[in-house]
Amino acid sequence: MNSGQLIESFAEFARSKNIDRPTMIAILEEVFRTMIRKKYETDTNFDVIINAESGDLEMWRSREIVDDDSEDIWDYDKIPLAQARAIQSDFEVGEQVAEEIKLEDFGRRVVQTARQTLIQRVKDLEKELLYQKYKDQVGDLISAEVYQLLKGEIILVDGENNELSLPRTEQIPRDRYRKGESVKAIIHRVDMNNGTPKIILSRTSPVFLERLFETEIPEIYDGVISIRRIVREPGERAKVAVESYDDRIDPVGACVGMKGVRIHSIVRELGNENIDVINYTENLELLISRALSPAKVSSMNIDKETGRVAVYLKPDQVSLAIGKGGQNIKLAGRLVNLELDVYRETDGQEDDEDVDLMEFKDEIDTWIVEEFRRVGLDTAKSVLALSLEELVRRTDLEEDTVEDILNILKQEFVGIGSAREHT
Repeated sequence: MNSGQLIESFAEFARSKNIDRPTMIAILEEVFRTMIRKKYETDTNFDVIINAESGDLEMWRSREIVDDDSEDIWDYDKIPLAQARAIQSDFEVGEQVAEEIKLEDFGRRVVQTARQTLIQRVKDLEKELLYQKYKDQVGDLISAEVYQLLKGEIILVDGENNELSLPRTEQIPRDRYRKGESVKAIIHRVDMNNGTPKIILSRTSPVFLERLFETEIPEIYDGVISIRRIVREPGERAKVAVESYDDRIDPVGACVGMKGVRIHSIVRELGNENIDVINYTENLELLISRALSPAKVSSMNIDKETGRVAVYLKPDQVSLAIGKGGQNIKLAGRLVNLELDVYRETDGQEDDEDVDLMEFKDEIDTWIVEEFRRVGLDTAKSVLALSLEELVRRTDLEEDTVEDILNILKQEFVGIGSAREHT
């Protein structure tokens, strides 16, 4: 293989990988200089001239002519007079000799190794460019095509056929994918594994919801409305606190849109995730009330030292504040970064369908009842409204204990239902 063929084959490969000409020339020169260093121990006195378009390669070795008896004849940049005159007969001591080095002088094996080295350098550069490209785009919204469905992840490809990974942990639980369909996600992070970049996507990140809002709501994209905070239970519920910098624009109304058209497109993209849009305020008490929507708060007591808030509501508002499986109160707490405890405000009226926990004193130890009451759960329904995991998190009770309590309380309401059926 001559120099023209070598350079042309490399140039074609580099172009297919979208490597620009200056970078391609730099790689070629570095590989040829590596060959020179291996053979001559140094490349200091060598010039490498490459024309990638024509495939021409020139390598010149420059040395100073010294007397045949000089002590410097062994220096890398010196050449004895007799050896110089073998190149050109009229050379004299002190002149410079520029000797052309041919690619063939390095031998077939070295040239083949150089070709493989060139290809590997381009592949390494391609990986580095891919890493840098996506690292700079972390948090950006993209659309990619489903390429392969695996057990723990979905492999997608972008417009340049780069592979992207959507792990199961970053998928919305109700998402279902088919090969060839387009999927929206954000670039969550970029890992480098053994020199190979792995681009991780996410549909569960709050940033994904934020990017969807920017896409669907021009006022957010233009900066007129700002998203202050997003919390999510992916596929189930989300709360988004927004603020307007223009008094004439209602931030909640702008996000929801006429007849909900704007928010509905986002909800569909998220698999019917329920989205509460809240008007942000610096007034913490008002923000907490809005965060607990759709429940209406009667009053509250904020303890900033402990980070807990006692929220008092009418009996018919308690279940709304807590939400399905405790989602509403959990997300509200995360939105305001405080622990919210819900208490019933009865005003002398009791829910005849609910039962005070003290009524179960024969089956549930008093200290357990007090532990539930400590976190604002004083009735059977208020406990049953929360999931097992949420109850364990909010109280100091063991999971087995909480599970037993839930079974006891459920039996009470099964009994009430059966009695009504026979009435």
